[in-house]
Amino acid sequence: MFFLVLALFLLGVLTGTAAHVPLPVTLVSAAAILAWLGVFAVRERERRAHRRNR
Repeated sequence: MFFLVLALFLLGVLTGTAAHVPLPVTLVSAAAILAWLGVFAVRERERRAHRRNR
C-alpha cells in the first residue's frame, strides 16, 4: 500500500496539481492520505478477522 501511495505521489508531482503547490503542502497531504489508508486497512483487517471467528 505504501508503494501505491508513493507512486501516486510521484505521478502527481510530475504531472498533476501537486506540482503547483509548495512541497511541504504536498508532503502533508501525502502523509494524511497515507494515514487514512492505514486506518482503513486496519479496520478492514479487523472486520475480516471478526467475520472469520463467527
